[in-house]
Amino acid sequence: MSASTKRVAVIGAGISGVVSAAHLRNEGLDVTVFERSSAAGGVWLYDERRPLEPAYPSVLAPCYVGLKNNVGTRLLTTTLNPFPAGTEDYVSHSVLKDYIQDTAVKTGVERITHYDTEVKQLFKINGKWKVETVVLERRPSGTTESRSTTSTFDTVFVASGHYHAPRVPDIPGIDELKRRFPTRIQHSKGYRTPQRFANRNVLLIGASVSSTDIARELGPISNTIYQSHRGGAFDLPATLLPDNATRVEEVVAFDLPKINTAVTDENEPLPVTIKLKSGQTLCGMHDILICTGYHITIPFLPDLHSDSTPAADASPTTLVTDGTQLHNLHKDIFYIPDPSLIFIGVPYFTATFTLFEFQAMVAAKVAAGKVKLPSEKEMRKEYEDRVALKGYGKTFHSLREKEVEYVNELLEFANPQLETQLLGHTEVWHEARAELVARMQAMRAAGPGPVKELGVTCA
Repeated sequence: MSASTKRVAVIGAGISGVVSAAHLRNEGLDVTVFERSSAAGGVWLYDERRPLEPAYPSVLAPCYVGLKNNVGTRLLTTTLNPFPAGTEDYVSHSVLKDYIQDTAVKTGVERITHYDTEVKQLFKINGKWKVETVVLERRPSGTTESRSTTSTFDTVFVASGHYHAPRVPDIPGIDELKRRFPTRIQHSKGYRTPQRFANRNVLLIGASVSSTDIARELGPISNTIYQSHRGGAFDLPATLLPDNATRVEEVVAFDLPKINTAVTDENEPLPVTIKLKSGQTLCGMHDILICTGYHITIPFLPDLHSDSTPAADASPTTLVTDGTQLHNLHKDIFYIPDPSLIFIGVPYFTATFTLFEFQAMVAAKVAAGKVKLPSEKEMRKEYEDRVALKGYGKTFHSLREKEVEYVNELLEFANPQLETQLLGHTEVWHEARAELVARMQAMRAAGPGPVKELGVTCA
């Protein structure tokens, strides 16, 4: 089959899906995008509806009203579409949502996207990928009706993002706390606006981006905020917290009275003693937000899941084990046993929009047959060398301080096979990156700040 007639499915219409579809169209391929929401935008598409809460604990994207980018727009500008003149570096989620949707319109991706369409199953038969979807159709009367469809493709790009399966840590007592007070403890995926936390004491479990963002939103209106941490590689500096927030040690247990104490007044604190790893305890919390991230899951590829398997025991064909990483991908993009299954947007600690576009550029060339991948044996060797270097888990996909090196490796692989060379990061991008690095280094150099007294301790 010639490249011009090859059919490609793209799952997801966030930034990774939009740039993938755009570059695939530029290669003359027949592209269809499936998006379960009613508009493009991915994590930047604000929806007041709250998701269903996960199990407590869960051993297997959130957009809130004040969400902003923590990587400047100069680092996010794709080759497909400039930001409007005068756009500031740090903007609201609506600006980024508008940018993604505008890019989809200008590149023709909007016209080939099936919205309100969830991919339920993806499997291969006789060399072709079958994509089973459920379409939510809205009737003129206001009612909705679901309809199942199956389509056939030669190649599939998975661009469905990271933020679907909330991770809830297995802290003793958390399940009982959730059972007794279901509205007072929730995952950050369900957080939307700060108003309900006014004049309340709030515990945030986790110290990375979402937790720190929420702390800064709650700062002006909440009473006392605590942010517990484990000293992980993804924690942000405590100096970013508002003045009424205190960082404390890891939560190791929730102790509730054995008698099922009823708390019917939402303004009354929870009757729970929160034990910290330091030996200190906290009481008087009104609300608890779990900000511990997400499990990686690809629910429409169940045959490639082995959820009870430790990451280190993944087989050469397994894609997902314990949810901490994706396995068996060449350059975090191509599924080694079958490179017609392609992933865009897997790496962490990147300038997401541009990094994902570089991945999409190269992957589109491969899908079009203009760039040939190494043999399966060579891809396997490169993958195993990377495992030996980085180990397993979430950090396997981290490109912290390695983003430019990764992009250069992609281009050095693809360009020798191309007549028209793919270009790397721009000078503007490098300047903005240097400013970001300097700012982060200054924050880390400032240290954690003075130790604050705990404001709401147990007697």
